[in-house]
Amino acid sequence: MDEQENEKAMDGLQDRVNLLKRLSGDIHEEVDTHNRMLDRMGNDMDSSRGVLSGTMDKFKMVFETKSSQRMFTLVASFVVLFLVVYFLTR
Repeated sequence: MDEQENEKAMDGLQDRVNLLKRLSGDIHEEVDTHNRMLDRMGNDMDSSRGVLSGTMDKFKMVFETKSSQRMFTLVASFVVLFLVVYFLTR
């Protein structure tokens, strides 16, 4: 009787070990997938940061020039662009 119970217990433990092994493999795959996704996201953020930095440099150059007509044109363009986008999305 004791040997049969031991066999049942060992079979139960073996099933649990197999389940844990599959779960750990699935977790490993999921972690690898997320790491690749985060790496791509980091690279995209770096490239976006570069584009944004270039845009900010251009804004600085525009604002450093004391031409009031240029400033007025720039502000008016932004206002018109904002209004167009606002009315198109409504």
